[in-house]
Amino acid sequence: MTDADFLAETRASYDTMAAGYATRFRAELAARPVDRGMLAAFAETVLAGGGGPVLDVGCGPGRITGHLRALDLTVTGLDLSPGMLAQGRLAHPDLRLVEGSMLDLPVADGVLAGLVAWYSVIHVPDEWLPRVFAEFRRVLAPGGHALLAFQVGDETVRYTEAWGEPVSLAFRRRHPDQVAALLHAAGLAEQARMCRAPQEFAGAMERTPQACLLVRRDDDRA
Repeated sequence: MTDADFLAETRASYDTMAAGYATRFRAELAARPVDRGMLAAFAETVLAGGGGPVLDVGCGPGRITGHLRALDLTVTGLDLSPGMLAQGRLAHPDLRLVEGSMLDLPVADGVLAGLVAWYSVIHVPDEWLPRVFAEFRRVLAPGGHALLAFQVGDETVRYTEAWGEPVSLAFRRRHPDQVAALLHAAGLAEQARMCRAPQEFAGAMERTPQACLLVRRDDDRA
């Protein structure tokens, strides 16, 4: 699969289901105290380092972007999908939300104090993860931090329908040690991790455990 293939597939799927997704997940974070704790730890870490610009990569309709802004971060959201960004602008007209790809982030080298990828790398094929993580390191300032959230497992699950809309979207589940090793190879050193059991939300149970990794730009690596 080429970058154009998986990016186009992901963009088209989220454009199609944007309204349903925005409605379904609007209040989800309120029911996730452990997830909020990881986001709070990230925000405190960034602010303790002096603060600075933060990028929410794969921001969708802006719910995490808005939460990070409420935690006093200077944050911009970035997403592939114009449809998701349109939903975000309706819900959060005061947020800065821009279109772009995590394969080529529209950010200069070394300018970000922090970066969040909240369930966005789950759509990236294995062969493209090193490029994505190299981009994350490129845009982080020395000492900058990144927080990644993803589903835990070994399999790739493909969905062909979401909220009554046809989609073609792959969810790639990975183990924290696997993701941490790839981040380390890219020059991003693990600082903390969280793994939690599946939880129920709005009458549905998550199908897998969930994980977060907090990493720091490692300036001892090239």
